[in-house]
Amino acid sequence: MTSRTDRTDLPRAVCVMDPAIVDQVLPGELRERLATLVQFAPGHPSSRAAFPAGLAEAEILISGWGCPRLTPDVLARAPRLRAVMHAAGSVKSLVSEAVWERGIVVSSAADANAGPVVSYTLALVTLAARRTLTMAAGCGDGWSAVASRRGADGSTVGIVGASRIGRGVLAGLSRSDAGHRLLLSDPYVSHEEARRLGAERVELAELCRRSDVVSVHAPLLPETTGLLDAGMLRLIPDGGVLINTARGAIVDTEALTRECASGRLEAYLDVTDPEPLPPGHPLLSLPNVLVTPHIAGAQGSEVRRLGAYAVEEIARWTAGEPLLGAVSRESLSQLA
Repeated sequence: MTSRTDRTDLPRAVCVMDPAIVDQVLPGELRERLATLVQFAPGHPSSRAAFPAGLAEAEILISGWGCPRLTPDVLARAPRLRAVMHAAGSVKSLVSEAVWERGIVVSSAADANAGPVVSYTLALVTLAARRTLTMAAGCGDGWSAVASRRGADGSTVGIVGASRIGRGVLAGLSRSDAGHRLLLSDPYVSHEEARRLGAERVELAELCRRSDVVSVHAPLLPETTGLLDAGMLRLIPDGGVLINTARGAIVDTEALTRECASGRLEAYLDVTDPEPLPPGHPLLSLPNVLVTPHIAGAQGSEVRRLGAYAVEEIARWTAGEPLLGAVSRESLSQLA
C-alpha cells in the first residue's frame, strides 16, 4: 500500500498481515479512505521477514492474519506506536503483556467477524434440527417414511455461552418462525438478562438434558476447557446434535467421537481439538459428523468487513472518539 496524500500532519501507519489476503481485507476503496486518515511509514513490510522494519515510525499498526506477536522485542523497535487496529477477530495470539504496559490502544474487528459466524450457526441449527446428516447417510437405502422425519419447528436449542456470537444466534432464533424453545447456560448472565435475550437460563447439565441441539459459543478459558466432557455429552438425548463454532478444546474430542460413532449424536464441527484433526481421525469419516476447516468466520468476499471495521476505528481514534472494538487487558481474558 502506498500513501495517496502528501499531508504530513496525518499519523503514520503500517499494515502487517499475510500479503495473500491484504487485497481482500483492504481493497482499493478502503485504501482510498485510509489515505485520508493516515500516511504510511516508509518501507512498510510486505512480508513477515520484513516485519519490524516498518514499525520504526508508525503510530498505528493495522494488523491481521499473519501478523507476528507483539513481543517486547518487537515493540522495542516501535517507539512511536500508540494504537493497534486488528482487522481480524481474536487478538489473544497477537497482544503480549508488553502492549498493555506501553499503554497502547487495541481494537479488534471481532464484531464484524461475528456476523458470518452467526449466519453460519443459524444455518447449521436448521440442518441439525432436521437431523440432516443422518437423513443424508440413509439415502442409499431409499427415502425414509415422511412420518419418521424430524422438522425444526418447536425444537429446543441450547446455547452455551452468551458471547457476542451466542447473543447473535439467540436473536436470530428468536426472530425465526420455527418457534424454538431457547435455553442459555452462562454463569455471568442472570435469569432476567436471559429472558431479555429470549431464553431460559439453566445450568449446563439441564441444558444438555433438555436440548435437541446444543450450540457452543463460549470462549476458551481454563474453566471452559473440556466443559462438554463425557458426562455432559451423555446427558444430551438420543438423536441430539452438537454444534461447535467456538473453540475445539471446549468439547472432549474422544468422548464426542464415541457418542457419534455409536450413532447416538450428530455433530457439526467448525473447530476441533486438535485443529486440524490428524488424517484418518474417525470424526472425519463418520456419516453423522460434518467437520469444516474453521470457515464460520469471515471468508473470501466477507473479509472486507474486517478491513472496513478497522478503517472506521482508525477514523474514530484520529478524531478522539471512543473505539467500538476496544480491547482492554481486563476484557482480553474473557474473549475468544
